[in-house]
Amino acid sequence: MIDVLFDNRQDIMEITQDNEMAIKQAVESVLKAEEQEGNFEVSVSFVTNEEIRELNRNYRNVDCETDVLSFPMDDKDVFEGVVILGDIVLSTQRIIEQANEFGHSLEREMIYLTVHSMLHLLGYDHMNSDEKEQMRQREKEIMKELQIFK
Repeated sequence: MIDVLFDNRQDIMEITQDNEMAIKQAVESVLKAEEQEGNFEVSVSFVTNEEIRELNRNYRNVDCETDVLSFPMDDKDVFEGVVILGDIVLSTQRIIEQANEFGHSLEREMIYLTVHSMLHLLGYDHMNSDEKEQMRQREKEIMKELQIFK
């Protein structure tokens, strides 16, 4: 069982039930690709650039907007048999900007950022070129599996 909790704290972009279903499918695909079995919980929040900038400043000491932030649970808390992976925070303004910049649909950009963030929650990082290459490869494989190209 995979429980994805949604928190919409912005009014810039409509978040539809289809968006939520696509995000849940992306979360499930990442867990399957990483051979993770069991019961999991992930929280996904939709925020403004202003809020994500504040979070970025407070938690990473980086005073600028970003597209997505990942807050993994340090010790993968298990509560009543459910592994709580952590929180994904998406800037809807950046989703719109980047979708336009790259010629993607809003859903494709949202799903890519979800996949990227899920990999962070599972321990991937991109601090050096080897880690970055490995993470990019996993992202490509999972996006291909999801059949979301535009």
